[in-house]
Amino acid sequence: MDRYGRVAKDLRVSVTDRCNLRCTYCMPEEGPGWLPGGQLLSTDELARLLTIAVRDLGITEIRFTGGEPLLRPDLPDLIATAASLLPRPELSITTNGIGLAEKAHALAVAGLDRVNVSLDTIDRETFRVISRRDRLADVLRGLESAKHAGLKPVKVNALLQRGINDAHAADLLEFCLNHGYELRIIEHMPLDAGHLWRSDEMVTANEILASLAERFSLTPDPQLRGAAPAQRWLVDGGPATVGIIASVTKPFCGDCDRVRLTADGQVRNCLFASDETDLRSLLRGSADDEEIADQWRMAIWNKKPGHGINDPDFLQPSRPMSAIGG
Repeated sequence: MDRYGRVAKDLRVSVTDRCNLRCTYCMPEEGPGWLPGGQLLSTDELARLLTIAVRDLGITEIRFTGGEPLLRPDLPDLIATAASLLPRPELSITTNGIGLAEKAHALAVAGLDRVNVSLDTIDRETFRVISRRDRLADVLRGLESAKHAGLKPVKVNALLQRGINDAHAADLLEFCLNHGYELRIIEHMPLDAGHLWRSDEMVTANEILASLAERFSLTPDPQLRGAAPAQRWLVDGGPATVGIIASVTKPFCGDCDRVRLTADGQVRNCLFASDETDLRSLLRGSADDEEIADQWRMAIWNKKPGHGINDPDFLQPSRPMSAIGG
């Protein structure tokens, strides 16, 4: 629990900072230098922290992220370890979908429950412009494979950029409705490697809704939102829904239940935190599980009331999204 009464139950675990796409809103065209292998947590170190998180800290949901988590060879082992914990947490990954077609079945067998796949457009050329890679076909195959492997729900995460794919929202929703996927559209947040983000260039939640409403009838989902980041809307009366994650214009920090662990073993109590708590040094020193858990609790206790994006003195995190984890 933090000092504002929020309880962290959702752990986002970055397993690598590496990625095989170069999306313009996340990474530079060249670089950055990846973390040296010795700085990354090992399989055993991650397994120990997952055990502490579930057994001692009350974590009920674990999402494996990156970078691109499918690039980590031992990901099925990590999922199997997490699935064996009691009480068993809900397990998911956030992936760009590259390689998912080949790995979806094995991940499901290991114990993965569901996937979130990043997909900002279904237009091949626009995909190439955004990701700097011509890999749309691979992502689409990955989505289908996830569905056939029984990873449900399959969620699609989309980020809209003005003048690039902001007119593609309705096409994305129609694509997801036709294939049985759940679309989540996310406001662009200041997490790019180049620190070029500007609030006046961001496509807002209200603009996203207006764009979707040109083709679909949207009504608020009566189901309670809870700590979920997305405000959901029934599409044409339901049961299908679309979610809008308005992190910038309508922040939901007061209900946040998330905590993040970076690939190099740092706890971040907020995506936009300015400091981190080093668990890797404790793991590689003589600390026992109780000491690690106490440091983790203190990290959560010191969580700020909000991310402060709209404050005049806001400073973007020094780490880009690829290094923090989703």
